[in-house]
Amino acid sequence: MNEERRIILHIDCNCFYASVEMLHHPELAGKPLAVGGDPEARHGIVLTANYPAKRKGVKTGMALWQARQACPDVIFVPPRMDLYIRFSNMARRIYREYSDKMESFGLDECWVDITDCCGILGDHTKTIANGERVAQEINGRVKRELGITVSIGVSWNKIYAKLGSDYKKPDAITVFDRSNYRELIYPLPASDLLYVGSRTKRKLEKYGIGTIGELAGTDPALLQTWFGKVGLMLSMFARGLDETPVSEYGETVPIKSVGNSTTTPRDLENNEDVKLVLYLLSESVAKRLRKNRFEGQVVEVYVRDNGLTCFHQQRKLRAPTCISAEIEVAAVRIFTELYRWEKPIRSIGVRVTDLRPEWAPRQLDLFVDEKKRAKLLRADRMTEVIRGRYGFGAIQRGIMYRDTYLSSLDATSDDHMIHPHSYFERGSRTGCEHLAVADKGADARWG
Repeated sequence: MNEERRIILHIDCNCFYASVEMLHHPELAGKPLAVGGDPEARHGIVLTANYPAKRKGVKTGMALWQARQACPDVIFVPPRMDLYIRFSNMARRIYREYSDKMESFGLDECWVDITDCCGILGDHTKTIANGERVAQEINGRVKRELGITVSIGVSWNKIYAKLGSDYKKPDAITVFDRSNYRELIYPLPASDLLYVGSRTKRKLEKYGIGTIGELAGTDPALLQTWFGKVGLMLSMFARGLDETPVSEYGETVPIKSVGNSTTTPRDLENNEDVKLVLYLLSESVAKRLRKNRFEGQVVEVYVRDNGLTCFHQQRKLRAPTCISAEIEVAAVRIFTELYRWEKPIRSIGVRVTDLRPEWAPRQLDLFVDEKKRAKLLRADRMTEVIRGRYGFGAIQRGIMYRDTYLSSLDATSDDHMIHPHSYFERGSRTGCEHLAVADKGADARWG
């Protein structure tokens, strides 16, 4: 058996949000279920759906009314991101028992480099066959210990491993090795390849390229002429030459940002209305950051007016934060600089990005009052304790009493925004540099 330099798994939790919800709603077994939005307020989109709903035409990204048209008996449940993050962390604790090289690609997907683990199994060889054995063990453990299923791709590079996890679902293991990849991968549509979106697909079809095999067989120099550096990247991906490493666990947090948005009970008509809602949203975002032990240094505000025109803007803070007051102050400042009140506002959102673990070391700033920040953080934590014991209304900011109708909206259960990291958002070298190294024998050169 030939040893591989790398054996990589891509593990994808099947219908993740819906699967977790089904665990908590056993009475819905076998019924079509979708997670996302607020069907009573008639806004929001489908974040994910279970297989009974998918078979009836419900798709991720659909508006709720479209999902209802496709499947009249679909059952909607609101998203509970804290619950999904907890299950994601539990799954990663299982993966970490096999390797410290574990890289998240969203909450429900993960690459794991198990090369060293395979080298201590059975015949002590680093082979794809041993990688399949590890995948089978992980698959069984997730099913037994968490009650959800995963699909796993096994290969010698990250791109083919991800293709493997998408190849058969649910609860499947697919192996792409050097003896079968041309037979199994090359006939697949080029759009199955990472980063081949609808526009790239149309452009490839214009040049007569419809499958991964046709893409792999195209002269890299031609692809570079048509697509620039992206063309070379896609050529590497198609041929299985990607050498992008799997990051060490702990280098990044598993998500890119945490946010909350709401369609308000009535249109917002002035800065005081907006400030009140931003307080509610900032409290909600800060609470989730603390609960999941994240801090973020960039605050973004999203606004949609009643003419459905959207605006957004962000600002970098002097220090990472999970403090509601700091998020709110930044959000209000961003909003006043962004919006000119040509129309009333229908919906608004706050997002915190550039996340890092709360325990990560950071450079102190002479112009940041750390004692004041510590007091604000203690106040936030005590507020959580009081509300946890006596209910959300037990303690409120005074601004909430300016408009009890607006402040009655539930900012803790609205549209939660969670965004995964980019594929190349890791390490000291860029993805293009890694691919250039992988293609040492090719005539094409990066421009």
